[in-house]
Amino acid sequence: MEISKIITNIKKERPEINSVFFVGCGASKADLYPAKYFLEVNSKKLRTSLYTANEFFYATPISVNEKSIVITCSLGGSTPETVQASKKAMELGAKVIAVTHKADSPLTYNAHFVIVHGFEKNYAAKLEKMTNVLGLAAEILNQYEGYENYDALWDGIGKIYGLIENSVATVVPSAKAFAEKYKDDSIIYVMSSGATYEVAYAFSICLLMEMQWINSGTFHDGEFFHGPFEITEKGVPFILLMNDGKTREMDSRTLTFLNRFDAKTTIIDAKDFGLSSFVDSSVIDYFNPMLITAVLRVYAEQLALQRNHPLTKRRYMWKLEY
Repeated sequence: MEISKIITNIKKERPEINSVFFVGCGASKADLYPAKYFLEVNSKKLRTSLYTANEFFYATPISVNEKSIVITCSLGGSTPETVQASKKAMELGAKVIAVTHKADSPLTYNAHFVIVHGFEKNYAAKLEKMTNVLGLAAEILNQYEGYENYDALWDGIGKIYGLIENSVATVVPSAKAFAEKYKDDSIIYVMSSGATYEVAYAFSICLLMEMQWINSGTFHDGEFFHGPFEITEKGVPFILLMNDGKTREMDSRTLTFLNRFDAKTTIIDAKDFGLSSFVDSSVIDYFNPMLITAVLRVYAEQLALQRNHPLTKRRYMWKLEY
């Protein structure tokens, strides 16, 4: 069902909504973050929260009720914790929207509405999950409160996939250089800000720790100077994801400090790919995550090749009970 129709149907039945919860695990949880960030910045009335699914199930907020929309997300639609959380949200009276790549998966049977997104076709398809959830957030805000930049946001959604494909086609040389430079590092720190913060988190816990078995730490670069900067010295490896938008000053301040002490720094900057030429400045903050995630994927693929460690290789996941 079309995104706008989903929210229209919910509003017909539930003319008043006071909370929106985003629920998932791992990378799927991180993919929900730009939408949560968008609502936090733009909604005057809606309570907005992002939960890892198991915590949502065990420590469910008391405000999950018939005046809530819960958006649950799982790539394969079978993550047990997310299915369980989705079911509980329905039992508590919330309207539940499931976002998944797999039709007829367990998650789809524990939701009122389902959005099935692409994944395998290309790099842009891998960002459909994140982008569709941002679209849901925009529809919720516009239909329940009104949103003056609604058209600009949907125009951006219409253009971001083309920009992603154009961008990833240009980054293989820089990604190869990154992989050669970082392939022997035992730990890599990843930082960003704004709507891109959990892109850094997902790259750290999924692409580096899960898929490459490289120790990693993530922190918001607004917090960098409140503790983490003490480990900065020559040769310490960092990846800094720089935004085009309101939080860029934080990213730039962090970069200046890293360069000052000659840290081993790789920058992925949305400005380098011309994001502002495709997306209006009023909504640009919410499109950095899609573009940077796609570019990061190429970097991860090249790192895996250099280390002879495929991204599909696991020690524990899917191999034992846990």
